[in-house]
Amino acid sequence: MQPARKITSLDNFWNLKKEDVLKELSCAENGLTSPEAAIRLKQFGPNTFKTSSRSSSLVLFLLQFKSPITLILIAAAVLSMTLGDFTDACIILFIILVSSMLGFWQEKGADSAVTALLKMVQIKCKLVRDGTAAETAVENVVPGDLILLSAGDVIPGDSLLIESSELFIDEAAFTGETYPVEKNTGIISADAPLSKRSNTLFMGSHVISGKAKALVIKTGKQTEFGKISGRLATKIPETDFEKGIRRFGYMLMEITLVLVIIIFAINVFLNKPVLDSFLFSLALAVGLTPQLLPAIISVNLSLGARAMATMQVIVKRLSSIENFGSMNILCSDKTGTITEGKVTLKDTLDIEGNHSAKTLRFAGLNASMQQGFTNPIDEAICLNYNAGNDGFIVQSEIPYDFIRKRLTVQVKNDTDNFAITKGALNSILDICDTAETATGELISMKDRLDSINDEYIKLSGEGYRVLGVAYKKASGEKDFTRQEEINMIFLGFITFFDPPKKNVQQTIDNLHRLGVKLKLITGDNELVANNLAKQIGMADAVILTGPQMRKMSDTALLQQAPHTDIFAEIDPNQKERIIVFLKKSGNVVGFMGDGINDAPALHAADVGVSVDTAVDVAKEAADIVLLTQDLDVLVTGIVAGRKTFANTMKYIFMATSANFGNMFSMAGASLFLPFLPLLPKQILLTNLLTDFPEMTIAADRVDAVAVDKPHHWDIKFIQRFMIVFGLLSSIYDFLTFGALLYVMKADERIFQTGWFTESVISATLIVLVVRTRLPFFKSPPGKYLTIATGLVVLFVLALPFMPFAGLLGFVQLPPMFYAWMLLIIIAYIFSAEIAKHWFYRRLQNKP
Repeated sequence: MQPARKITSLDNFWNLKKEDVLKELSCAENGLTSPEAAIRLKQFGPNTFKTSSRSSSLVLFLLQFKSPITLILIAAAVLSMTLGDFTDACIILFIILVSSMLGFWQEKGADSAVTALLKMVQIKCKLVRDGTAAETAVENVVPGDLILLSAGDVIPGDSLLIESSELFIDEAAFTGETYPVEKNTGIISADAPLSKRSNTLFMGSHVISGKAKALVIKTGKQTEFGKISGRLATKIPETDFEKGIRRFGYMLMEITLVLVIIIFAINVFLNKPVLDSFLFSLALAVGLTPQLLPAIISVNLSLGARAMATMQVIVKRLSSIENFGSMNILCSDKTGTITEGKVTLKDTLDIEGNHSAKTLRFAGLNASMQQGFTNPIDEAICLNYNAGNDGFIVQSEIPYDFIRKRLTVQVKNDTDNFAITKGALNSILDICDTAETATGELISMKDRLDSINDEYIKLSGEGYRVLGVAYKKASGEKDFTRQEEINMIFLGFITFFDPPKKNVQQTIDNLHRLGVKLKLITGDNELVANNLAKQIGMADAVILTGPQMRKMSDTALLQQAPHTDIFAEIDPNQKERIIVFLKKSGNVVGFMGDGINDAPALHAADVGVSVDTAVDVAKEAADIVLLTQDLDVLVTGIVAGRKTFANTMKYIFMATSANFGNMFSMAGASLFLPFLPLLPKQILLTNLLTDFPEMTIAADRVDAVAVDKPHHWDIKFIQRFMIVFGLLSSIYDFLTFGALLYVMKADERIFQTGWFTESVISATLIVLVVRTRLPFFKSPPGKYLTIATGLVVLFVLALPFMPFAGLLGFVQLPPMFYAWMLLIIIAYIFSAEIAKHWFYRRLQNKP
């Protein structure tokens, strides 16, 4: 077979015969071979219209210089070089380069880690390769592939239907249509609008029910979704943490801008060299700007993601980790989380509640012969139905959907032809006009409806999930249709149970201790939900049902939702409404879903959680994917998320305490000193050295108090922290100035060397105090932070004695200075400890 040609004549493929399309694509109806697919993948490119979020190494490196202040400083250094100050300019440029390399190295490692994690939860699709059914990542689908679709599958490319059975597709992204659209094979007019192309499947839509085979025509940016993706793409909403980081950056930039302008103007007014003053002001701005903040956040999040991966929690969207940690409500279905997730058939009953072999036989035929998506209910029935198919074969099928809430299979053998329907009891009763007794007598539903409902209530109250089974004679001459799902015979009940997990009560208690309230959202009726609540220790659970919700106003639901423990009898389209109103009441809400119709709720939640075994559309919508469907896994993930948040906040506190105080003090000192308190290159070196230990903060230990409840971003809290600890830092800075000027009578070089030494060491050691709310001696730092802190202190103490010290403007210090410095730093550390104790007791919870 010849390699695929560029597609030029398939713009109206919905108007072509299947044979013409196959010819144009140079492929056969039994799919492609692997070598052919590899050639086409190179020709057409990966099947994605998204620009890769993974930056190339060069771009990532250049992004380290995106700060306007850094760029201006580089330009000023180059200007200084042209004016003859070559050595200082080179030193400044070298320090900037080293600082940027550190940021690049950290972000590159984080980027690679995330890429590896995302490969673990790739969306895959079923197709025919080399003549057999196989699975491949959606990104590897190419024109000419024959795809196999069932409920929950995403459509991997614009495709032409080859075969279909009761196929309904969600095309809301294209048409805005709320309800699923039925698709059939055929030929459609060339000028038919997108919404009328009933033989075409579009990338970006997904299967609600039914099954199909389709031929992929276009992929990636050539698809309809690719063409409109720019208009459809909406920016992912910022998390509270992202908003807080942005506001924090703006706040520091405003302070920096005002300070730099004032300092530069006053230094020039005091007749200090203009270029030196300008470089000093810019270097001061660099010191005030948390340059490593993006890298620190990236590393924190990627390390958090890797830690969570070891706990079977895969993070798809890194920024969701903070929301995961601050989550205080988790909404989840009960199956597989609260219960074992292994649905077991309890019994098959007649209309009087007695065991019925006929009910089992008809339920078994329906479950074993349906061709839709695999589900636990049918698996449980098949496990107990061992009679075989009695010579029956499938004639037609009407797959399950969430509107009808039932599944019909038409079966036939040499003598009989039946349509057998099973599903939610109410939806089965709605289509029945007669009922069959244990003796085979047919009686009117009106005469037995009350007793059937009484039996249903009794079984539900015992905690069983109850489905109904009905049947009717069908014609062998034509396939059974939806319209014929009337006047059926009610045969009996199928009961199931899914017992709670052994340690689920302990797990729920663990969530409560972490400040997370679990709310169950289930399709089961109120009686089943109440029975389960009692089994898991929720004896006084507040239950709200779907029918009750439909009657409630938005205002009433806003008040009621936060106080509800279990939402029962919930339709899939009601889940999103629950999530939205829980969020409106001021909560950070997580939603755990794995079903076809869970995608809207997953998108609406602050944190969408799914499982690796979920349908594709749910996995695609989720922020976090669990490799094991277990609440215990979720608990460990929440703790990991909070540790990540806590370590990120440590850097914020460090940047707003000693560093900020030191820079503020230097700005003030420059106003009364006849020389600059530090040279620009020395300020940049200060910034580099104080940032070095903080790069290890992602691996620091986290106190239990930091993870025992949800924590939220609070800009006012940070401002108060900055004021208190920044001023405290400045007090000891000015004490250092006094010791240098009035005790040791320091000249310019000794002052700059002494002040550099004290400021770096104090800023490095104070990190050990502000990193914890506990007394610093009760919360030892992590190994890497300890090592990095020790190395910086030793380097700074040795720096004046190094051969290149003169190039940096440093000289050897008198021994007396080290005694004064030791006293000042010890006093500073203990004062900071006292201030921290007072701060968290008095100021933390102020509005």
